[in-house]
Amino acid sequence: MNIYDISKQAGVSIATVSRVLNGSPNVKPSTRRKVMDIIDQYGYTPNAFARGLGLDTMNSIGIICADSSDLYLSKAIYYIEGNLRKNGYNCILTCSGYNHDDKEAALAMMINRRVDAVILVGSNYIEADDETNRYIMNAAAQSPVFLLNASMDCPNVFCATCDDFKAMQDAALALIDSGITDILYLYNSHSYSGRRKLGGYRSACEIRKLDIAQDLMQFYEGSHEDIDGVCRFLCGLRAQGLVFRAVLASEDMLAAGAVKYAKKNGIAIPDELSVIGYNNSLLTTCSDPEITSVDNKLEALCFQLVRTCIGVLNGEKMPPKIIYSGELVHKGTTRLVH
Repeated sequence: MNIYDISKQAGVSIATVSRVLNGSPNVKPSTRRKVMDIIDQYGYTPNAFARGLGLDTMNSIGIICADSSDLYLSKAIYYIEGNLRKNGYNCILTCSGYNHDDKEAALAMMINRRVDAVILVGSNYIEADDETNRYIMNAAAQSPVFLLNASMDCPNVFCATCDDFKAMQDAALALIDSGITDILYLYNSHSYSGRRKLGGYRSACEIRKLDIAQDLMQFYEGSHEDIDGVCRFLCGLRAQGLVFRAVLASEDMLAAGAVKYAKKNGIAIPDELSVIGYNNSLLTTCSDPEITSVDNKLEALCFQLVRTCIGVLNGEKMPPKIIYSGELVHKGTTRLVH
């Protein structure tokens, strides 16, 4: 018996079950009695929603990320943990890695520790097919699950995400409208966010009726910390005769490697090569020139996800999905038409 079963038996929504279990006053007495009768009948002991009944609650939130050394993920954890702590919650952090079985095991471990909720940090937890994502659906039947910068339509799953498709589309259009058509799209992830960004780049090319050349879409398989590796990768493409006047990168680390590549080969930025990154991270200001990048509103996303989490645990009706718009921040690696 879980909250899905309770909602089905009582003929009410999962949100209503949550409000009943949390002692929310925003439930009709007759509905409350109906839900509590089902709970009593089946001997259900609430886990994540026990706050209102004073049962089992750990007053803790599980946070799972793939790799805490990643600049984007570590910053997100900093924002999320700090804000949860201000709201009286303790956090349990684990790093799952990127392997599917390891991610599934990490989520199961958090659920077994009976945390009040689980936050999945990063878009790599959402795969392209529903069957692979079933482990999240199963977890959400026992505890609310919150996704940072990913989207999934499932009861008891809540999302705060940036519209990476539109943001990357706008970045690509800015380059095209500045007169550059031979744009190298450089990416390093097939995650939910990675797929959305690639789709945005393709869409911009279609809007401006440009042929999408396969050799101008390059996947970098190296470490997210290996800026020198990105530089060598681009040098290799140049040695093979690939010509490009811009690098549009799916994250700032790749863009930093592109700047290093240009300097190594005596290519003037932005006159001979334009570079755009993604995340508007600290790396953009450490570069010379500073890197134009998409600000995907990470801090706002994290604060919103925590607000949603607190609201759900308090039995409030919260939106299942909130989408933020990214913003292209112009710096020294581009000369774009404003």
